[in-house]
Amino acid sequence: MSSAATERAPTRDDFAALLDESYGQNEAFEGSVIKGRVVAIEKDVAVIDVGLKTEGRVALKEFTGYGRDPAPKVGEEVEVYLERIENALGEAVISRDKARREESWVKLEKAFEGNEKVDGVIFNQVKGGFTVDLDGAVAFLPRSQVDIRPIRDVGPLLNVPQPFHILKMDRRRGNIVVSRRTVLEESRAEQRHEIVANLEEGQVIEGVV
Repeated sequence: MSSAATERAPTRDDFAALLDESYGQNEAFEGSVIKGRVVAIEKDVAVIDVGLKTEGRVALKEFTGYGRDPAPKVGEEVEVYLERIENALGEAVISRDKARREESWVKLEKAFEGNEKVDGVIFNQVKGGFTVDLDGAVAFLPRSQVDIRPIRDVGPLLNVPQPFHILKMDRRRGNIVVSRRTVLEESRAEQRHEIVANLEEGQVIEGVV
């Protein structure tokens, strides 16, 4: 019997050991963002080597979209989310979308703590409001938080980058609630303050009734 016939197929633990060897014992495995290198492009899929002596596949559409870099080329290093380590009969299950979502959550949490505005794109209407893409993380925009006054046609606001305030977020549940209205109110207050600060006695100004 040949030695090839007696060799056992690598197990899940074997792949974990390979990953440990590649990234160090202090690195997380499944459920973490890791770096990989694009080794091939096959139609609409990028084949990525993530150091497991096997590859994972990610649809090119996960790399493209508004505000994102172009699709990667062979040889480029990318960050992906490792969902699951497969054995020799399968592949590493990886995702660029989930990696971007993890990156976004870190940035959004900092913005939330600092009460800073974040950029997003309203891309869909749902019950009670709209969904907003915050660079990979999806947030809910209540209808009452769209504008200072109720608006009938939200078409012009769809698929347009604009600022939002984060009202609340729960990473464990994956929930984010944002407001466009508070941004408009803040802008209006700043304009009002500027006008009042520049007023002089006897000055004539124009207004609209």
